[in-house]
Amino acid sequence: MTEVAPSPLRRLPSVDRVLRQPNVAALVEKHGRAETTQAVRDTLAALREDVRPGAEIDDETIVASVLAHLDARAEPRLKPVFNLTGTVLHTNLGRAVLAEEAIKAATAAMRDAVSLEFDLASGRRGERDDHVRALVCELTGAEDATLVNNNAAAVLLVLNTLAQGREAIVSRGELIEIGGAFRMPEIMARAGVLLREVGTTNRTHPRDYADAMSLETGLILKVHTSNYRIEGFTTEVGARELAKLARQRNVPFVNDLGSGTLVDLSRFGLRKEPTVREAVEEGADLITFSGDKLLGGPQAGFIVGRKDLIATINRNPMKRALRVDKMRLAACEATLRLYRDPDRLAQRLPTMGFLARNVEDVRQQALRLAPVLAEILGGSAVVEAAPCASQIGSGALPLDTIPSFGLLMRTKDGGRAVEALSAAFRKLPWPVIGRVADGALVFDLRCLEDEGIFRRNLSFLRIEVTS
Repeated sequence: MTEVAPSPLRRLPSVDRVLRQPNVAALVEKHGRAETTQAVRDTLAALREDVRPGAEIDDETIVASVLAHLDARAEPRLKPVFNLTGTVLHTNLGRAVLAEEAIKAATAAMRDAVSLEFDLASGRRGERDDHVRALVCELTGAEDATLVNNNAAAVLLVLNTLAQGREAIVSRGELIEIGGAFRMPEIMARAGVLLREVGTTNRTHPRDYADAMSLETGLILKVHTSNYRIEGFTTEVGARELAKLARQRNVPFVNDLGSGTLVDLSRFGLRKEPTVREAVEEGADLITFSGDKLLGGPQAGFIVGRKDLIATINRNPMKRALRVDKMRLAACEATLRLYRDPDRLAQRLPTMGFLARNVEDVRQQALRLAPVLAEILGGSAVVEAAPCASQIGSGALPLDTIPSFGLLMRTKDGGRAVEALSAAFRKLPWPVIGRVADGALVFDLRCLEDEGIFRRNLSFLRIEVTS
């Protein structure tokens, strides 16, 4: 009579037996009993699905699987990455890298109780905006300032406060759409404002605004088209002229700068963008702009301008829903303080440092790293140091590029092999994000600060590529 081999499922231990293993006790100490128990259950369930006749199942293998399961569950989903895409302010990668001063300020705010809404002088309740109000006004020349959690929220709050149930006049050529399907007409609708388009896509004249104004006009809105540019037969009405018209008709004029900048970017070799101070001097009643784009700070939306209008905005119940927390407020204050010393911005503010970085420095870095990467990849790809072009990103100066240098990797098979190579870099302990262009994987090195960490990280790639 032929003996029937016992089912391998019978050899699987119980959950309790696995938990009694000496090595598992350390896992319980590190991850907790509930989490470890669930990992054991999941591991045994997976083995029941995949085990084959004759397969060897021992306690050591099971414990190793439990450990791998726990490590995978403990791995944070939000990971630091090397941004080698060539886009300095990459929306999908968190935009601005914060200055050390901002990081320390945010950490301090997380660690202890802080005077967020407490006036230390009077011992009474204070306002969280007070921590940055004077600083913003100093740097922009505005009468007053407030902030919310991003620029979209700033625009929404201004529209809802000043023009709910009334019309907002805006040029048809400025009805922008930005990332995530954010459209200005839809923001207006959510704010309870009626959109009054004037002009055409490429040409809008002063008379278009004047003819559209009525008793139903709540405000005039100008939107800086930072993420695209219309060229050719074009005309737009400047902020100074719109401010004059708004004063004559006694309606607020709001200038949404989008990315916003507090310094003249031409000092870093970039094309000049309108600064917030210039917008104030041109006569806008309110200006809105971002904190995490060209300003180089955490995500925030600033509203600056007339004191009476800011006071009205702060009374809007929506303001509480859109306010910033203590960590971002602390980081904003620390970032703004750096602008008191504009001559050292490139050394202290990462965004400006990346934008101002000398292309020769980037080239030398590419020449150093190319042979290192070539050795690691072996015959998987040809690596060369090559010129490339960086861009600012997040809608700022969309047609302007910055000369840069990077690592260009071409595989013999192209196509899928390049995508596989890109995926291998994304699986590294510190994922490396580049871009695929013209059949090659490109790492633009403009934003690579710590070359030592990058080299050590690459040492894990050998297994990824050759496996």
